Amino acid sequence: MSPPLLLADVPWLLYRSFFALPKSIVGADGQPVNALLGTVNAILSVCEGRLSDDGPHPPVRRVVACMGAEQADYRVALYPAYHAHREPMPPQLTAQWQRAPALLESLGWMVASSAELEADDVMFSHARAEEERDGGALIVSGDRDMFAAASERVSVLELRKGGELGAIGPAQVRERYGVEPRQVPDFIALRGDPSDGLPGAPDIGAKTAAELLREHGTLEAALEAAAATLARSSLPGGRAPVSMRARTAAALCENAQLLLAFKRIATLQRIDVAPVDDRATDYARGAHAAQELGMRRLAERLRKLA
Repeated sequence: MSPPLLLADVPWLLYRSFFALPKSIVGADGQPVNALLGTVNAILSVCEGRLSDDGPHPPVRRVVACMGAEQADYRVALYPAYHAHREPMPPQLTAQWQRAPALLESLGWMVASSAELEADDVMFSHARAEEERDGGALIVSGDRDMFAAASERVSVLELRKGGELGAIGPAQVRERYGVEPRQVPDFIALRGDPSDGLPGAPDIGAKTAAELLREHGTLEAALEAAAATLARSSLPGGRAPVSMRARTAAALCENAQLLLAFKRIATLQRIDVAPVDDRATDYARGAHAAQELGMRRLAERLRKLA
């Protein structure tokens, strides 16, 4: 198998870096560049092959920096509270967000975006397209939705303290959530996802959600079983099956349409993406772009790598 693509969740990296690094890190115009610095440094660290749970990961054939809409309109239409709890983007981050594509492209990294869908969907599309070409992908993201993309050829890399990486494949998804990667949207619908503003089913936590999916396979099948459980319980002398308590069945049935909407929201979407050609990181050109922005330390790091 050829070296994998590195698919970077640029919105997540920008937000993460903006709130983690001091605003006193400024560029030539005196405005903060902390989000840009943290994003590029994080991607560079992955490119350098930092240790993960399984040892150094293989070199990547190209970096694809993925961006997209803040929230897809169809997801908001399904559930208006989707992302509604999030604060507006700070102006200092907005300015860096607008500069990010040019800086990332200067390094020879491909910037892939969608006006209608989110960065998660763009990453998922490239990962699946790469698999279909008998390739592989590494996804750098903190969004748990991306665990649905895990496969024998695709891993999600977690950035951990100390600069270490955690590789999440199918085995790690099963260990962490108790479900298969394909069941992640169903799991999110049942358990909820606070980062996206999805509450899940009342009184159903991660353990119960995983048990339901191991028993029934999908959210739809669990809803059918819940309806059957309530129907059986309503008969004289009827009792609910051990695997589906009446309280759980009621929570599912009373929120069935909402839970189905949550699953659609959590399901990553495919878009058409073109094949990605191999290209090494252009450290020298990236150093020049960083110097132009007044990011002297980044420029120095890139010159050393060049």
